[in-house]
Amino acid sequence: MRIAVIGSGYVGLVAAVCFAELGHDVLSVDSDHDKIALLRGGQVPIHERFLPELVNRHRGKRLCFSTSVTEAVDQSDAVFITVGTPQSETGEADLSFVEAVAQEIASAISDFKVIIEKSTVPVRTCESLRKTLLLNGARPDSFSVASNPEFLREGTAVTDFLYPDRLVIGVDDAASASLLSSIYRPLTDGSYYRQESAIPFVGYAHAQAPIIVTDTKSAELIKHASNAFLAMKISFINAVANIAEFVGADIEQVSAGIGSDSRIGTKFLNAGIGYGGSCFPKDVQAFRVVAEHCNYEFGLLTEVIRVNAEQRSRFLKKVRNALWTLRGKRLGVLGLAFKGDTDDIRESPALEIISVLLKEGAYVCAYDPVAIPKAKEVLDTNRIFYATDPYTAASGCDAVLILTEWKQFAQLDLEKLRSVVKHPIVIDGRNLYRPQEMARAGFVYHSIGRPVAIPECMSFDGESDSMHRESAIRFATTG
Repeated sequence: MRIAVIGSGYVGLVAAVCFAELGHDVLSVDSDHDKIALLRGGQVPIHERFLPELVNRHRGKRLCFSTSVTEAVDQSDAVFITVGTPQSETGEADLSFVEAVAQEIASAISDFKVIIEKSTVPVRTCESLRKTLLLNGARPDSFSVASNPEFLREGTAVTDFLYPDRLVIGVDDAASASLLSSIYRPLTDGSYYRQESAIPFVGYAHAQAPIIVTDTKSAELIKHASNAFLAMKISFINAVANIAEFVGADIEQVSAGIGSDSRIGTKFLNAGIGYGGSCFPKDVQAFRVVAEHCNYEFGLLTEVIRVNAEQRSRFLKKVRNALWTLRGKRLGVLGLAFKGDTDDIRESPALEIISVLLKEGAYVCAYDPVAIPKAKEVLDTNRIFYATDPYTAASGCDAVLILTEWKQFAQLDLEKLRSVVKHPIVIDGRNLYRPQEMARAGFVYHSIGRPVAIPECMSFDGESDSMHRESAIRFATTG
């Protein structure tokens, strides 16, 4: 199959290389000439596991790069639209990039094409896409429009694409259904998984990728509803964590108990500083606006957004309580990306927290395995420094803050960390350690939804009430 993928961001680039991996001839298109030049040279502008390997496996063979939408449409049977749909000032998805691409496609169609919307868009976007194509000169019999939402997680996007929980194709005609089914057949018939060169993935539950065929409106709703539901799980467990912390329970134990119910499951039940990234914040807000347009007040989504924002404020309160004042304090920060295994800093809780700390007069020494270059572009350079490893970031600091769940941050040499900090205080926004483990290592350890852990050398005889606990924490700060 000849495929064009318009847009080479996280979704578009992953889709293009994975379609090539499935045996299709792919032309990846982007208006950014510098990005296309990098890709033509085999350089990948985003951090994503397996992506560099696949780009260089197929570049110049099944995978080519271009800046011309006209060329891409002319040479392809299927055209996937994967351009950005950022949040507008009203909270709606800004579909101007989708419209602009549709206008270009319309002028380039010379024979029958299937136009597939893969970006995250509100319901009825396919209808608007169809109208735009017609208004800009495309003949009604020269195209069909379909929806094929993506369910990719940054950091695991390649394996998410090749080993999907489900494939969703939204079609309103037989031609679109037939073409999309053919494109994904190596996954749905399992033939890709039997190839020796297949990208490995351990523990995949399916011999053949499941496929769900719907109409276009249902497919569009599936995407928004899925992201909203996952965001809801995160906000729910964070709300429960706030209760657990108040009563002295352990949210990790609570999450395990909740998640062991097969109707609920363990995923997205990790308490922390809330969700971020390019999808959940804008998609939840956009879905709420869609509900408003349908004359339905989706109050549940409003609360999901509120709880998520509150988690940052509650974490900052932990930092203030642990250090008393922030002005002049030196803080070692581990993590800048919105999650581990990616360099994406869009809507990163870490950056939001760091910005507040800097405004309150703290000095920050930050480390992230891959996100530092992008963070430098957006963070105020005043009073922030960047380290080459976690221990350098923590050196001489009044406290260490863990803000991103990189695996290496969960495997720190605690003895070495204890030897370089000024004060043994760790404030963990991702619950990467057991409180008892940190206390044994000599740290006053604050986390989400769990009691503060204090080393025995700082504890008091008798009942450990809140006054004694505060005294111990203050001793760690000033003693």
